[in-house]
Amino acid sequence: MIISTRTRTIASAIVLSLAVVACGPKDADIKASVDAAIAGVPGVSVNVVKGVATISGQYADSAAKASTEALVKGVKGVKSVLDSATVAPPPVVISPDEMLKTGVMAALAEFSTLSADVMDGVVTLTGEVKRADLPKVMQALSALQPKKIENKATVKK
Repeated sequence: MIISTRTRTIASAIVLSLAVVACGPKDADIKASVDAAIAGVPGVSVNVVKGVATISGQYADSAAKASTEALVKGVKGVKSVLDSATVAPPPVVISPDEMLKTGVMAALAEFSTLSADVMDGVVTLTGEVKRADLPKVMQALSALQPKKIENKATVKK
């Protein structure tokens, strides 16, 4: 059987293209390599489709984001990286004094002649208070569990 040159060229091109595609790393192998590379990065995962690595999840900080992207780009077989993961916002730090001050202001709301300062967990009362109201004020402030209550208020009859 005689095969024409044109048919032979087409057949060779098909075989060559199949060989090139078959020799490239498979997505599952790339994903396994990427997962191994980012094993120390909590909160993120990677999916690989046709050599494109898509990162999803949440990073602890922006430094983790940058290093993870670099790690994924360095894996053999990754053509490009699409990073859709977010960076976690820093935790809101509430000063214990601020919470205590809010409670103190609420406790003293009905006593307009009294004021208080809060510093390092110590509540300092100033102003004037009636003798009959003093136990009520002290009980309300004690319920907030400050380190100490300094009563510098003037007690009126």
